[in-house]
Amino acid sequence: MSDENKPVDEPIEDAASEHGDVTPEQLKAMVAALQAEIDNKTAEVAAKQDAYLRAVAETENVRRRLEKEKEETAKYAISKFAKDILTVGDNFQRAIAAVPKDALEGDPALSALLDGVVLAERDYRGALERHGIVVDDPVGQPFNPHHHQAVMEQENPDVPSGTVLQVFQVGYLIEDRCLRPAMVVVSKGGPKVAKQDVNEPPPAA
Repeated sequence: MSDENKPVDEPIEDAASEHGDVTPEQLKAMVAALQAEIDNKTAEVAAKQDAYLRAVAETENVRRRLEKEKEETAKYAISKFAKDILTVGDNFQRAIAAVPKDALEGDPALSALLDGVVLAERDYRGALERHGIVVDDPVGQPFNPHHHQAVMEQENPDVPSGTVLQVFQVGYLIEDRCLRPAMVVVSKGGPKVAKQDVNEPPPAA
């Protein structure tokens, strides 16, 4: 028989010679040990991959949280300053309300003065609105505990219960938050209205 047709069994013999005489039981044990090692390595790789994915997810969460905090800081940075100057608007409104209408008749100087105060108050509101701050004057609207502070209740069967009847002091909103609640009189004794959604942003700091 030529060398080309001779069966190639040298590798099997060499493998067997490396380990001597190996019984089937020993061979099974060796295979089991190798499989266990493969399983362990596979588990290690899976654990490292899971840890990597968790780290990536946590990094993304931190990035989003920082971006949100940055946006909110920029949006509400004026809150503390705005609260300090809200009394200016209150004084404007008190001055306007204090002038009797009949006193304006025949008194051009007083009328001109009042016009100046009204114009100044309008400019004041415009400046606030340019910074996202708007007046909340909720007469006729349902009472909102996130935006309004009820100072008293008044019987009124002609309007739905919980309607704002009068505003003692206007409130202010900045973006989607309450900067200062409006002080209001709320109706009672009328038909009930559906409760508003209470899942609203907290007041501005």
